[in-house]
Amino acid sequence: MTAPHAPDSRRSRPFSMSRLAVAIGWGLSAATGAQAQSLVELYEAARGFDATYLSARSQYEANLFRAEQAKAGLLPEVGLGAAASWARREINGGADTSSNSQSATLSASQPLYRPVNKLNNDQALLSVDVAKATLTLAEQDLIVRTTQAYFDVLAATDTLAFVRAQKTAVAEQLAAAKRNFEVGTTTVTDSREAQAGFDLVVAQEIAAENDLRVKQLALNQLVGRPAVTPKPLAAPVVLPPLLPADPQAWVALNDDTHPTILQATRGLEIAQLETRKAEAGHKPTVDLVAQYQVARAPSTNTLAQNTVRSNNASVGVQFNMPLFAGFAIQNRVKETTALEDKARTDLEAAKRGVDLATRSAFLGVISGQGQAKALEAAEASSQSALDANRLGYQVGVRINIDVLNAQSQLFQTKRDLAQARYNVLLGGLRLKQASGRLVPEDLLPINSLLAP
Repeated sequence: MTAPHAPDSRRSRPFSMSRLAVAIGWGLSAATGAQAQSLVELYEAARGFDATYLSARSQYEANLFRAEQAKAGLLPEVGLGAAASWARREINGGADTSSNSQSATLSASQPLYRPVNKLNNDQALLSVDVAKATLTLAEQDLIVRTTQAYFDVLAATDTLAFVRAQKTAVAEQLAAAKRNFEVGTTTVTDSREAQAGFDLVVAQEIAAENDLRVKQLALNQLVGRPAVTPKPLAAPVVLPPLLPADPQAWVALNDDTHPTILQATRGLEIAQLETRKAEAGHKPTVDLVAQYQVARAPSTNTLAQNTVRSNNASVGVQFNMPLFAGFAIQNRVKETTALEDKARTDLEAAKRGVDLATRSAFLGVISGQGQAKALEAAEASSQSALDANRLGYQVGVRINIDVLNAQSQLFQTKRDLAQARYNVLLGGLRLKQASGRLVPEDLLPINSLLAP
């Protein structure tokens, strides 16, 4: 460390914070061009392109058609059949004879009492609710994934901007140290320390550039657009308060309409109906059947060689009563009863999981808000520390490494503060997702915080 000395007019002025702010501002403003997209705009793009969500939506539509198939067991069945045959008859010592016949049959049946078919239809109606809940979960997941990718790009952009501002500051500090060494006002230590700091920040810049490219590729792939540029948060950043501020109030929202709980509830109801279906294996079935047949065949009268046409119609009730099936029905009932108990346990596990996820998400938002406030105070303290170290460096009571460390500390604090703000906004969406209340309209408050 050099001895204290009076300020030298030849010493370069330190890199001022106003210039640092300008450098950071230029870096952050790169995302605010005419082609910048908002969060809502990119979510709508992802909604029409993301393969995971589109797959879930197609599965939902398939489940709706599958549920409609169960109605077939309650509706009549109609069939049309036709047959034609040719026969040749040879009699010893006599002439050969041949004949042909044709027939057409129209048949129909209507279930009158088939309890299994009725229960199948009831299960299908419940499966529609399960399909809706699955699609809702996929939509909520897309909202969170889009927001996560959006803020990942903003965070990577912030990091690169701060690293470049740090690089500019260190470069000026390096130039000043070299000039001061040349005129003999400082030792070579300051110059070497500044050079080491500059080399380090160059490596950080390379890593930050690569991280930004990776994050941009992920966002581009999610929304299906090239060179996406998300809008940054408008300054000054004012995070919205968490309402309600009571975790129990959020937990209370986890009623039977929560998609995960609704899935488990309908799963239990479907399992209960499955048990009733197994028990219905002992019950009879009754069907209304009808048939109309038109047939043409050779006459059986040996004196008549012409063809006879006949029309036959029948209507009746068909009854079927199972008597014994090798104890298959009894064992099927035992199986479905066990599966019903499993579905009941799964429902309880779903409620506990949702409760835990909601409380954890709530604590995450509260912790994030506290961290953001602490980092805001740390930013002001780091700013003051940097100013003090620069002044001390000017008067000779601080060395170059002290200024570099203070600059690095301020850079890290600004980066952590920006990340904390993104985490709070994303955490609010995760909290609504955990409580089952997340909808696309919840992106609008975040969208209003973005730069115009």
